[in-house]
Amino acid sequence: MTVHPSQQSTTGDGVGVLGRDGEIGRILRCVAREPGAAQTLLLLGEEGTGRTTLLRHVRERAAVDGVLVLAAQGWAEDPRHAHACLRQLLTPPVRDELAALPAAQQRALTAVPGADDPADEAELHTAVTALLDRLAASRPVLVCVDDADLCGRAFPEALFAAVRQLTGRALTVLLAARHETALPTPPPGTEPLRLGPLSATSAAALLDRQPAAPTGRHRLEILAEAEGNPLALVELGRGAPGPAEAVRHAHVFGVRVDALPAATRRALLYAAAAGPGETVATVMAALGTDELAVWAPAEAAGLIALAEDRFDFRHPLARSAAYLRRPAGERQQAHRELARVAVLPEVRARHLAAATVGADASVAAALEASAWRRGDAVEAARALEQAARLSPQPPERARRLAEALAAAHAAGDPGWVRELHERLVQEGGEPEFVCAAAGALASVLSHESAQRQAFELLVDAAEHFPVVDRTLALALAGLATGIAVQSGLPEHTAALPTLLDRARHADASGRWRPATAGPLARLDTPHPRTLAALVTAVTRPRSAPSTGAPPGPGPTPGAPDASAARAVLAAVAHQADEADVDLGQTRTADERLRGARAFGLRGWSVPPLVDTLLASGRFAEAGSVIEDALTEATVLRLPRLRADLETQALTVRALRGTLPSEPWFTPSVWRAVSLDENRATHARLLRARGLASLTRGDMEDAWRQLRDLFTADGAPLHPCLSARAVAELAVTAQRTGRSAEALPILERVLAEQGDRPSTRMTLLLHHATALVGPDREAEQHFQLALVNHGANRWPWECAHVRLNYAIWLRRCRRTLEARQQLTTVLETAERLGAGALAAAAGTELRASGAAPAPADAGLLEQLTAQQQQIVQLVARGLSNREIGERLFLSPRTVGSHLYNVYPKLGISSRHQLRDLVQGR
Repeated sequence: MTVHPSQQSTTGDGVGVLGRDGEIGRILRCVAREPGAAQTLLLLGEEGTGRTTLLRHVRERAAVDGVLVLAAQGWAEDPRHAHACLRQLLTPPVRDELAALPAAQQRALTAVPGADDPADEAELHTAVTALLDRLAASRPVLVCVDDADLCGRAFPEALFAAVRQLTGRALTVLLAARHETALPTPPPGTEPLRLGPLSATSAAALLDRQPAAPTGRHRLEILAEAEGNPLALVELGRGAPGPAEAVRHAHVFGVRVDALPAATRRALLYAAAAGPGETVATVMAALGTDELAVWAPAEAAGLIALAEDRFDFRHPLARSAAYLRRPAGERQQAHRELARVAVLPEVRARHLAAATVGADASVAAALEASAWRRGDAVEAARALEQAARLSPQPPERARRLAEALAAAHAAGDPGWVRELHERLVQEGGEPEFVCAAAGALASVLSHESAQRQAFELLVDAAEHFPVVDRTLALALAGLATGIAVQSGLPEHTAALPTLLDRARHADASGRWRPATAGPLARLDTPHPRTLAALVTAVTRPRSAPSTGAPPGPGPTPGAPDASAARAVLAAVAHQADEADVDLGQTRTADERLRGARAFGLRGWSVPPLVDTLLASGRFAEAGSVIEDALTEATVLRLPRLRADLETQALTVRALRGTLPSEPWFTPSVWRAVSLDENRATHARLLRARGLASLTRGDMEDAWRQLRDLFTADGAPLHPCLSARAVAELAVTAQRTGRSAEALPILERVLAEQGDRPSTRMTLLLHHATALVGPDREAEQHFQLALVNHGANRWPWECAHVRLNYAIWLRRCRRTLEARQQLTTVLETAERLGAGALAAAAGTELRASGAAPAPADAGLLEQLTAQQQQIVQLVARGLSNREIGERLFLSPRTVGSHLYNVYPKLGISSRHQLRDLVQGR
């Protein structure tokens, strides 16, 4: 079964512009002359940031809305061309209005430079103002000027003069330029709109749109080199399969490089070959000079800047041009000289590899030895792949390919993993290599959606377990367990004990030692007893440990290779609802993996981590983890992980009471996910939709969504996640009069939990029983749900119990007791930021006769001073980046403030925030 949600644009305004939704919305609000919107906007951005594309899109949108659009393009830094830019505005509809103007104004507007007597400045200002006044009298007018800094000063000054005079007209002036300083002084109230780099997700989407778009390692290299610049993404993407073939000799940056003195061109070559972050001192040493004057021509040409002993190429394509315009022999020599002066082993190995033609065992060994020195999965995979390429002997080449494949799997790029997997299969080799290749491919297949194919790969690989190292066999058994949890398929669960038993009896000689000194590529497996505990928890949930840490030794504190051990330990704790152990282990591992750019490994722990954060009431932290992981999953094109994270994002919004308008999901993602073999994702989807419907008060739809977490005969869709939604199912059953239908499901869940359910499941089962069981026993079950102090680790679920207990008490006319429970609920909900729960508690408090909150308290007054500043700037249309620049905050900090502000104000979007502020 594949889900097909309704259509939703992931890029906002049209498929022609990516990642500029905020800028487009801000401009269109100005065009619509909304209250507080500026009449003049300056669209500023370096070369290639997409100014022209954005202007074209805005013009098209405005024209569709009935706005008269006047467009001009600057093309020469010559004051005489002010009239040339002006004449571009005189389209046929505009010329019809010229006849109504005085003759002197007509001559000022239509004068031809060199053929007519030019109008003086005052005449030109008066004529432009008069023309725009007539045009704006009948319909809104938008004047768009691209490259306004190339129109001379007279033309922009005339437009600014018109804006100053026509403040009451529906006139908007939008000027695009590289720098604000190149334009005359704009009118008061003019707002600058700076185009920065595209976000990581938008940059990836733009690159993937290109014809013959790159894949695998080359795709990641282009994304890194382009630094979010749209022009660089397009140009480098055209040069696929790699950045080194991207820049054409006729490109503008190449022309600038060619115009430099020979010594400066050589210096730029060395700076480009050195790579980002290298020091000026190192490059100067490689050049054999200490004369900084060699850089002056490049600085004057706007190609490079030197600051604090670092190089900064002003544009990604400037770096490519500086490198590619030089002959291959000069590039080789540059790398040799940089290797000679390099201090760090990994840097020296990288330059030696770039200077090497053909196989070289010593360089290959240097690359392998230093691959993991920086603890970065992407860099390690690249170095190990190069090491394999330079290896003269087939056995060494196969081994290094296996290590590169393990590192690429840690990085998480499916295309890269497939490329290396295919090469390793062609090389053939030892059973260890076959198993390592199967594990890496199975992992990315699972992240994409193909659980059956992934599990079958591991079952086939298990045939080699008798002759492979036990460490590798146990790692693959652990991976199979993760796939079984994700698929939720009974046949996968049933096969796990056999796989684990085979792994236990594998060779214990310790022959498998991939990724020298690499804590991430090598899946260092914990003690077999810990892995056995995980398999037991998955195959027989009633036997899972219910308190404390699971059996078997945990990771040694400070051990460099403990990430996999922590992941398994956290997975056991997650199955057993031991939130403290789960969060303690997962947070530590997640922090290390994030720093290592190892999302292929992080992808296994992030969805369970978010589940635990949500269940323990840490909504803000959950939202932050989701945002970060969703960016990674989108860039790496991992649809199943994106689907999980989208459902969890909706869950956060539902719990906080800040639901966005539908549709909630990205259609292309869900078309790629088969829910039939991804039951964990399906369960998260159904619960998220159910909670969303509960928040909206649609009990019938909430019942339908949550009921589908169980089959017709009451069996759970997913053995773990379905049971954890039993209390929410009971709520909807009670509200819709279906308690009798829900009771058999509850009884089955209760039976499957065994004699010692976890503290959390005890709470949920008593809560559900109080709602759909015999009414005479309801109070006893409400109290049993709350009596265990360990239940406080699940504050939202405890508050949910108290809310329904209070409703029951009020129905029994025990109003004072109900108010006591509701007061506790409200305090908890406000502390957690659970807006939906707070709203429900407030409604029940008012129904119980409690005094309502003062109506004149003012929503904004409850915010901190800094939050109020941010709110006001958002209402003016500023982006998080622009707000951060004004308040000296990071964009992430601004986003975190907004995340906490929305539920306090009862809103869910910037648009609603603007309406709230302007309506005060």
